[in-house]
Amino acid sequence: MKPVLFFTLLLAFGMGFLKADAQLSIYAGPQLTSAKYFIRDVKQATESKTGFMAGVGLKSFLEGPVYFSPMLYFSRKGYKVTFDRPAFPPDSGAVNNDVTVNTIELAPLVQINFSKKSSYLFLRVGPSFDFNISGHEEFDSLSGKHISRDMKFSFGDYSYATVSVNAQLGFQHRSGFVLFAHYGYGLGSLNNADYGPRIYHRVAGISLGWKLGKKL
Repeated sequence: MKPVLFFTLLLAFGMGFLKADAQLSIYAGPQLTSAKYFIRDVKQATESKTGFMAGVGLKSFLEGPVYFSPMLYFSRKGYKVTFDRPAFPPDSGAVNNDVTVNTIELAPLVQINFSKKSSYLFLRVGPSFDFNISGHEEFDSLSGKHISRDMKFSFGDYSYATVSVNAQLGFQHRSGFVLFAHYGYGLGSLNNADYGPRIYHRVAGISLGWKLGKKL
């Protein structure tokens, strides 16, 4: 399915929760991103990159201190890797790779509030499904050439989508201000090519947000 179709489905999902009197929030913040990168089960040396995320969240009461808190957001992430053996993608002659990926992510999280007061700490946990909408990579080859190009997403190249497990620890003030730290642990590989590398996102960041309407 195309990214536009995914976005349309997710938007409709969000509108359904709005009609169900769910609370809406907006948020954004910087993040530090990298990857666990393996070629034939051998770990490769990676470096982190800076990125950012921004989006919206919904919050709907379940039971007791537990809420359903799905999020839909844009996330820019990536990694730098140095190879000690051939890998495709990006290319069998590449010696390194600098990757930036732009994704739309859906995170159906469960939120637990640690207090019944109007200002409280909270924990959110759950999966995240990220759909790659664009990407760019730059690498040097054994022949001395420097290649800069858009990433190719297909069933034989980079993956259209990946899956992560997410945890967020934060604080909501009674005014509606929200601050949370988050960590994403990739479970699905960014690579689809047969016998290619296994690439798992690692993302950590801090976001600021604002709750709109009634402060649940």
